Amino acid sequence: MTVIKETAIREVRQFKDGVFSREHKEIIREIHLEIALNTQKISVIACSGRYAGELAVGFLRSEGLLNSPDEIEKIEIADTEHRVHVKTRNPVPVILSSHKTIASSGARGMGALQALNRQPIREELSVQIKPEKVFRMMDDFLSMASLHDSTGGTHAAALATVNAEIIAVREDIGRHNTIDMLGGYALLGGIDLSDKTIVRTGRVSSEIVHKVWCLGVPVVISISVPTTLAIELAEEAGITIIGSVRGGKFIVYTHPERILVNC
Repeated sequence: MTVIKETAIREVRQFKDGVFSREHKEIIREIHLEIALNTQKISVIACSGRYAGELAVGFLRSEGLLNSPDEIEKIEIADTEHRVHVKTRNPVPVILSSHKTIASSGARGMGALQALNRQPIREELSVQIKPEKVFRMMDDFLSMASLHDSTGGTHAAALATVNAEIIAVREDIGRHNTIDMLGGYALLGGIDLSDKTIVRTGRVSSEIVHKVWCLGVPVVISISVPTTLAIELAEEAGITIIGSVRGGKFIVYTHPERILVNC
């Protein structure tokens, strides 16, 4: 397998103080990654090509096509062809819709979520977090998102414990892809997500909440804010959204009972 760098150096022209100058900048690459399950092409996703196996497994997991690492027989990654082929031990029925064959950042429609018939995350399985842990998680996470610092062209997300221990950080050009990467990482590693959190840099959309719901993660923490539809979906899903984490403050948009204060 040929390893391809996720960034490249390009000469650019920078305009500053009324003058153009030649500069060399590190640029994040973009490829269209084909994901195939057994003999069937499932999707083509615009991504950086990093952690392609995790991204493919996580995407298939969010589509409801994979539930356990025991189902996987082999993962074949062809970097030069920009393709990941996941083979399962037993046949998996697949019903394709148009959104799965268009190059995208790994998003999906709300109709597909309804088809999965997800149950809300049960309160007795939920976690509780102290405010100081929220700030520590965000600070540690941002310090580890090195690819964004070097290129300015990625979104980032992390899997963490409620005690603010960062388990894994993933960066990509697509915000949805980072969640799928973490989902694939957890599935392949046999990690229970019912007591974990997702920390991220970007806006929390309904599609992000959908992917988190599919993973069974009860808390999303973001430096940015959610949309109205994301809040409605998180209320239904039993997911706590914590946003605008910066400057010693944050906002809890849904299920504030998970935040421990004066403890």
